[in-house]
Amino acid sequence: MKETLKELRDTLTPLYGKGETEAIIRLIFHHLKGWNLTEMLIHGEDELSPFIKNQIQKILQRLIKFEPIQYITGEARFHGMNLKIKPGVLIPRPETDELTDIIIKENEDKEDLKVLDLCTGSGCIAIALKRNLKFPDVTALDISQKAIEVAEENASDLKAKINFVKDDIFKWIPEDKFDIIVSNPPYVDKSEGKDMDKNVLNYEPAEAIFVSDKNPLSFYERIAEIAKSSLNADGSLYLEINPRHSRELKEMLEEKGFKNINVVLDSFGKKRFIKCSIN
Repeated sequence: MKETLKELRDTLTPLYGKGETEAIIRLIFHHLKGWNLTEMLIHGEDELSPFIKNQIQKILQRLIKFEPIQYITGEARFHGMNLKIKPGVLIPRPETDELTDIIIKENEDKEDLKVLDLCTGSGCIAIALKRNLKFPDVTALDISQKAIEVAEENASDLKAKINFVKDDIFKWIPEDKFDIIVSNPPYVDKSEGKDMDKNVLNYEPAEAIFVSDKNPLSFYERIAEIAKSSLNADGSLYLEINPRHSRELKEMLEEKGFKNINVVLDSFGKKRFIKCSIN
């Protein structure tokens, strides 16, 4: 165990940094042995089996190529849940977990809310809201067949009944009214890609991340159209956003008639979320 930990740290720290390396190591041992950090310490003197050593070597070779650990283990943590994750489906981010927290805290006392999650990906937001709000009716949409399949599998595993819709957000017309509409759409300008890590650029689905520099608000403009026609009078729209476009996004929402537009900072102090209403 000690030799293996030393090899992992020596190999990965120059590539990922100390903090991320330790997080990756914990995920490896949770995946292979089911151990948490305390159990890793307890088993610190153990002799690892040849099978486990071989599995760790295979994982290490993939990590050296910057393949995300979530795709290697096939799972990601989100809001206290273990979600299945596969290549072609966006890996849930801590910022999105923060957005989910905001929605839950602001709506935890309300019952039977109708919720719409646009660009659901792995289903992380939709499932967390279904499990943490009081008897919500949740609909979740994505254009990707692979994303819908993964989201449905996650919902089934976590016993969350959700109405999943495979459709193009730019063509889909909802038939219902909703109390909450939430979205974490693609919002990274293509020009920002040059500064992003290899594990994102080389492995995660570009269509779930990037938008054209010429029209970076395209998804938000469509989401605003949907919300204007489908949000209940006392409902709320919640968005995860690109901090560099917070001002023009707020202005666009104002022009479309939205009220009570609040830009909310994430834990790093960046303008990461917007909440607004139609009244």
